[in-house]
Amino acid sequence: MEPSSDWLATAAARGRVNEVLALLQAGVPPNAPNIHGRTPIQVMMMGSARVAELLLLHGADPNCADPATLTRPVHDAAREGFLDTLAVLHRAGARLDVRDARGRLPVDLAEERGHRDVARYLREAAGGTEGGGHAHTGRRDDPDLEDHGEPETVSSS
Repeated sequence: MEPSSDWLATAAARGRVNEVLALLQAGVPPNAPNIHGRTPIQVMMMGSARVAELLLLHGADPNCADPATLTRPVHDAAREGFLDTLAVLHRAGARLDVRDARGRLPVDLAEERGHRDVARYLREAAGGTEGGGHAHTGRRDDPDLEDHGEPETVSSS
């Protein structure tokens, strides 16, 4: 691992668009892990859709999963409510139908945090597939088993 990969990850985490661009143009690999084993797209400032765009345009993997939690950048963007960043990731090929280690889809995280616009986007993007519905782990402590004021299932008459 080269120090430049740490610099890129740090710049991405701080949302420093110009620095990210300069490092990428200098040839720093967008998927090189930092000292903690995380790639720039995993640690990027989720509120900076432009940082996401730059990393993705230079070949960052939108589907890289954290080995411990199985979360991907779309999980982070959905949980934090960053619709613009989520849309950039999705357009770049990020999967919306993958579960984290706790069995949650990105839409579940958006709904847990009350990010209705993000949850709506995810449901529409999934086109009514599982990626657009609630994910239930079946555990008693599963927050998705609580009543959120929405129907749990949709009947198809």
